[in-house]
Amino acid sequence: MSLNKLIKQCADNDPKAQEQIYQLFAGKLFSICLKYSKNKQEAQDNFQDGFVTIFNKIGQFKFSGSFEGWMKRVMINTVLVKYRKKNVLNIVTEEIPDEVIVDIDDDEISLDFLLSLIQELPDRYRMVFNLYVLDGHSHKEISKMLHIAEGTSKSNLARARAILKTKIETHQESQQSV
Repeated sequence: MSLNKLIKQCADNDPKAQEQIYQLFAGKLFSICLKYSKNKQEAQDNFQDGFVTIFNKIGQFKFSGSFEGWMKRVMINTVLVKYRKKNVLNIVTEEIPDEVIVDIDDDEISLDFLLSLIQELPDRYRMVFNLYVLDGHSHKEISKMLHIAEGTSKSNLARARAILKTKIETHQESQQSV
């Protein structure tokens, strides 16, 4: 069955079509939730809420552009709305720290370890870091998405990088002493 036909059936609330869409995209969409959540449990909650939103709004998909891209945007927006409601993204305007460079040896740091470090970041830093570094959004776009000032976005990114740098350096030092 074609993807377009599945999408149309989902818009008609066909549970079998919804299950097929879920099976096709669950892995990719769950990885997005892991990236934006502080732990696996929160990611599962965000994932479930995101899929509910996707199925509620699937009739709004215009069949122009990537359906997967549309679902990713819906999933990310679902997560961001939850965080905006918690007011975890608001921070007082602060001086923006200098650019932080992290030197990572691929043999010493696994992707799972990096993900766990990102998940440990405070919510406001994790959101900006993911949107800017991993998803390629500009500070202007992030400020609109998160309802924060561009300067706050830049400050949160710099602080996220500084925290990650410290944690990575601590990890590398502990690995060298073993």
